[in-house]
Amino acid sequence: MNIKENGEKNREFFNRKIDEYDTTHESYMNTKKELTDNLPNNISKVLDLGAGTGLELIYLFKRFPNVNVTAIDISENMLKKLKEREFASNVKTICGNFFDVDFGNNYDAVISTSALHHFLKEDKIALYKKVYDSLKDGGIFLNCDKVVNTDEEEQDAIKYYNEYINIKPHIDTPLSIEHELEILKNVGFKNITISNVEKDNYRLYKAYK
Repeated sequence: MNIKENGEKNREFFNRKIDEYDTTHESYMNTKKELTDNLPNNISKVLDLGAGTGLELIYLFKRFPNVNVTAIDISENMLKKLKEREFASNVKTICGNFFDVDFGNNYDAVISTSALHHFLKEDKIALYKKVYDSLKDGGIFLNCDKVVNTDEEEQDAIKYYNEYINIKPHIDTPLSIEHELEILKNVGFKNITISNVEKDNYRLYKAYK
């Protein structure tokens, strides 16, 4: 299944999950708060990849009430709910596949949480290069997301994906920590750090252009 077909399956899946999405993600709110807590003080322009209903933006606007945000998500139902939030006037929403839409450029920060574990390694190489190019010099990429600890676990996830992708509507394919770091370095990021968060199978990656 190619990236466009996979994106369409994810769009359908998350559109169906809209009524339960926020409740499901209540237990992930601390991972979303980690993004804002780790941002530098001089942030004015942010790109949010996989913004969903805007849960991580709640914390972002509490710390940076005047920040301008571009929020990209593949689910129109998610973005419709985001537009109902009190900070919506400061958010430009784009509905589409990360690999198709124009990210824009000169961002102080690109943030993402619980969104990028849907992509295989070869797709993430292209995606992280696109993230890198969208940042201004010295800009920061913060990704708090699901990981696996070993290459074996990663291969098991990919094997499961290949076996069931035409049967199950949604399958995660988290990469190993080693491969995440490798991709970030190879596309040009520097000063890369990784830290634990409240969720055992999640890590926070911080990388600078």
